[in-house]
Amino acid sequence: MSTLSDRYASQAMRDIWSRESKIRAERKLWIAVARFQSKALDIPEKALQDYEKVLDQVDLIRIDNREKKTRHDVKARIDEFNELAGHQYIHLGMTSRDLTENIEAFQIKRALLLIQERTAALLFNLGESAKKYAEQPIVARTHNVPAQLTTLGKRFATFGEELLFAFDRLNNLIERYPLRGIKGPVGTEQDIRDLIGDENEELEKVIAKSLGFTKTLDATSQIYPRSFDLDVVSALVQLAAAPSNLATAVRLMAGAGLATEGFKAGQTGSSAMPHKMNARSSERINGLTAVLSGYLTMVSQISGAQWNEGDVSDSVVRRVALSDAFYALDGIIETALTILNEFGIFEARISAEIESELPFLATTKFLMAAIKNGAKRESAHEAIKELSTKAIIDRQSGKDSSLIDALAADSRIPLDKPALELLLANRSEFLGNAELQTARVIKRIKSAIAPFPNAATYKPAEIR
Repeated sequence: MSTLSDRYASQAMRDIWSRESKIRAERKLWIAVARFQSKALDIPEKALQDYEKVLDQVDLIRIDNREKKTRHDVKARIDEFNELAGHQYIHLGMTSRDLTENIEAFQIKRALLLIQERTAALLFNLGESAKKYAEQPIVARTHNVPAQLTTLGKRFATFGEELLFAFDRLNNLIERYPLRGIKGPVGTEQDIRDLIGDENEELEKVIAKSLGFTKTLDATSQIYPRSFDLDVVSALVQLAAAPSNLATAVRLMAGAGLATEGFKAGQTGSSAMPHKMNARSSERINGLTAVLSGYLTMVSQISGAQWNEGDVSDSVVRRVALSDAFYALDGIIETALTILNEFGIFEARISAEIESELPFLATTKFLMAAIKNGAKRESAHEAIKELSTKAIIDRQSGKDSSLIDALAADSRIPLDKPALELLLANRSEFLGNAELQTARVIKRIKSAIAPFPNAATYKPAEIR
């Protein structure tokens, strides 16, 4: 078990990728293939029933001991299952990849479907946060410097819209993701054809249906193209971007004393500094996103590197990267859901910052008004820049300085003090279309998650 699995992933995701789960899925595939072959090969029904009886008897230690001897993981699992059932009717006409690649695709598909459900829940919660704070003004920052006013709801809507884009890709990937099928050592289906004749196409339909697939590859070789794995992991990385941006924003807001990701009774922020309320969960999301990006790099190295009909140089990468990439994203989504559920703001600090910054946030409004009153755009821009930067430096140096007074006294700006103060008076005008944009995203989220009725009720597990 990896650290990602043990510490960050949900139980549902761990169940999909556990060794026991994979072995049981492989055994079900063996039985399904043997049952299809039973008529052509005269496999007794009693033998199939004997395999079914021991399907759940998974002893990892025994299997590992067999592998030490055979130095082949699939052969060890074949021998174990045969011995438990007392027969040798499984894996007939199959190569190892007929077993492992179909079951790995099955695991990937199940994991994608789980991520789909969790992403729908995350979208719902982002929509709820956008709705809750739709009218809450906050200082917007570019380059992390105060720029203009926005709403906190729009900030959440921005993350929601980004996630909607990634969600569309995920849905498309699930719809088109294919199964390898039973193709044999080099992909020609020769061995299975020698056993059961021309019925492999029907066998593949049966297998695909049993594993939940609607599409099967036609001409793959021993291994399916590893660019498919790249497609999967890159989709996971894209899904992580929105919650990672959310986490970064929460960290910055928490650092400025404007918001908290939540701090429960008994929680400790620092072992040394008792007052600390660190944004630890948000930091976790950013860290897991970096880990996930590392797996994308790993998988990119095996995409386009296939030797002829196949080799196993990619095996170690896939054993590590595929499951752990899903563990990382699962941890990201679960943590993001917790943050959204426990998130809170400090309205007094937000209001104080707005009051302090508002004259500077209004410089573009002053510029537009000056132009309307006959000023040349570049001349007015230069004057406002000169006066506002001086006022900021004075303020940071502890000097009394009024930007409004300075602007009113400058002949380059055709606005008197009452006109400037009037421009500052109507706060709602500083928000532009923020509320309208937020409403549009909320509507799109509602439409996107309509097929997922559990999105509104899903609760993440307690953060470890």
